[in-house]
Amino acid sequence: MYSSTDRPAFHKSSHSANESACVEVAEGAETLVRDSKQPELGQLPFPAAEWAAFLRTAEA
Repeated sequence: MYSSTDRPAFHKSSHSANESACVEVAEGAETLVRDSKQPELGQLPFPAAEWAAFLRTAEA
């Protein structure tokens, strides 16, 4: 987990347009996913192995 002094660096997909709804991702010890338009609503944590499995499936 990230401490308050170690803030995660979120990034959007290169396929996202400026005005479209999308998610932002921060990868580290765990992967955090949040709504790019409402980041204050919180974030969903995923273990790194689960996130890697998701990406492999999405790319297949």
